[in-house]
Amino acid sequence: MHEQHRIVIAANFTADPIADSLHFWCRQPGWPDEVRFAPYNQVFQTLLAPNSAFSANAAGTNVLLLRADRIAVPEELAAAVRTFGGPVVVALCPSPAPSNELETLLAGIRTVTLISTSDFQQLYPVPDPFDTHAEHLGDVPYTPLFYAALGTMLVRTMHALHTRPFKLIALDCDNTLWDGTCGEDGPEGVRISEPRRLLHEFMRTQREAGMLLALASRNNERDVLDTFQAHPTMPLGLADFIAMRISWQSKSVGLAAMAEDLSLGLDSFILLDDSAKEIAEVRAACPEVLGLELPHAEARIPHFLAHVWAFDHLRITDEDRARNTLYQEQATRGKLERQAGTLEEFLASLCVEIHLQPVTEAQLPRVAQLTQRTSQMNTTLVRRTEQQVTETECWAVDVSDRFGSYGLVGAMFLARHGETLVIENLLLSCRALGRGVEQRMVARVRELALERGLPGGVQIPFVEGPRNQPARDFVAALTNGASVKIPSASAPPADAAPVPQRFDYARIARDLSRPAQILEAMRAAQHTREASFVASELPGTELEKQLAAIWADVLHVARPGIHQDFFDLGGHSLLAVQLFSRVRQQLGADLQMDLLYSGKLTIAGMAAAVELAQADPEEMDRLLAEIDNLSEEELQALLEEG
Repeated sequence: MHEQHRIVIAANFTADPIADSLHFWCRQPGWPDEVRFAPYNQVFQTLLAPNSAFSANAAGTNVLLLRADRIAVPEELAAAVRTFGGPVVVALCPSPAPSNELETLLAGIRTVTLISTSDFQQLYPVPDPFDTHAEHLGDVPYTPLFYAALGTMLVRTMHALHTRPFKLIALDCDNTLWDGTCGEDGPEGVRISEPRRLLHEFMRTQREAGMLLALASRNNERDVLDTFQAHPTMPLGLADFIAMRISWQSKSVGLAAMAEDLSLGLDSFILLDDSAKEIAEVRAACPEVLGLELPHAEARIPHFLAHVWAFDHLRITDEDRARNTLYQEQATRGKLERQAGTLEEFLASLCVEIHLQPVTEAQLPRVAQLTQRTSQMNTTLVRRTEQQVTETECWAVDVSDRFGSYGLVGAMFLARHGETLVIENLLLSCRALGRGVEQRMVARVRELALERGLPGGVQIPFVEGPRNQPARDFVAALTNGASVKIPSASAPPADAAPVPQRFDYARIARDLSRPAQILEAMRAAQHTREASFVASELPGTELEKQLAAIWADVLHVARPGIHQDFFDLGGHSLLAVQLFSRVRQQLGADLQMDLLYSGKLTIAGMAAAVELAQADPEEMDRLLAEIDNLSEEELQALLEEG
């Protein structure tokens, strides 16, 4: 299992009931859901003991659950957190006596990701979270409803910490940014309702947090431009969008072109659209894009947006705030590059300045972010937290030219192995590629190797990933360098980022955004899992047993009954794709997805479909002929026997 998904919890109350909520959420994308609890009410020991559960979980997620009324001296708790030194998620749970002092102290610690009581009230409010009777019986101070909300908040925070963030939001226009159709109602005829205005303001906040905004509309471009001009008080204006694809061609084509122009991967794109048809078209042609269908009921739009986990930002760096400006400057450079005669002339005209220095404390958040976000020029794909950045020699790279600063765009992690200086990871933002920066980075490491008297020179390991072909090409080109050694590509190291599996963001925002909905879904999932243990309709044939094993693995259900419905067991469309793929791989049956929507999807029904798919055509013709020759009495007897 990937260690990022191991959760260790220390609390100053009984926290064990949260496990059901954590397991429920971690199963959604198929995360391994290993949850461990430190000894009861031993918060300080867990933070300070050298062999504690937290110390043994340096690569995982350590969580402190605190009631402020049980912290006698807030300064001592904050000091213990600082002494521990590693990343920790701290949730300040409801308390009869909240402590602003404790919240302020914890918020000032760089290694802390803080979930405040107000965060619960804003996102997952529980009017009466306390259970005084359960607290008296076993120090279980909260209701099941609050434990469900608490687990949700923790997994949502883990998602924001460990999932590669999206970079661009593509927005539809008609009935998304405004009510109405500008081509039919006219630019002046569309309406900006209060929910639409809140959508605009939400997107402005996303832009300020570093997200790029784009327009993706099947429309007449002139009508769209005139609509913006006719409504100058809209919170979003044309200047807020880094790119536009407004035409009658399919949106998937426009998004693909946009990704190429901006040197971004489609897996970093979100499409927000009111049309299920448009989202389905994009999903079919560009499955990497996250498509979100906006609620048709306007009043639900703000709540929906607030509960799309893909929009979460826990930390915002200076580079995030400047990202849109940086990409606009990049567009200016692109125009100059197209006008230049040669690459050398273009680079000379830019007057590029490259600054390399050991990383400073102020740069830690941005460097850690680069390890999470950079996928093209990234030699070993290793993600690092801020704490992990400090554990290795790290150099940060700032770049500027006559058009402005690129910001902190690169980093190198160095380690001495014998007589060789190894670049354990070299990463560079795509907006700085092709400027000679990566060559200067390696040249500086060569200088360091000489300064340190290392005769082995420089070594650059490379680990191949799905999108780091530019890094492969760069490392391969360095084989002509006198002192650079390039090992063969190998499997990612243990701490390399796994291929991310996505939550069903739209379903969560639509159906699992309130504590009561979450608790009901948890109980339904638990009920089906428990029912599976006593299911009387166990698999009988060998095929049913094979299918049951596949279902159990995909759905994380112990023993599914052959007549239980796939969706009742916790399945959804993405799991269905995995299920059908596994059936094809293991049983050689290429089932059509139509089977998913033709009624209840059960093991028994799937077994019949597999047998039909595997049947020999001549044998099928013979059987059908035999059935045709049966009398009604014989056919009825045959059905009763089956």
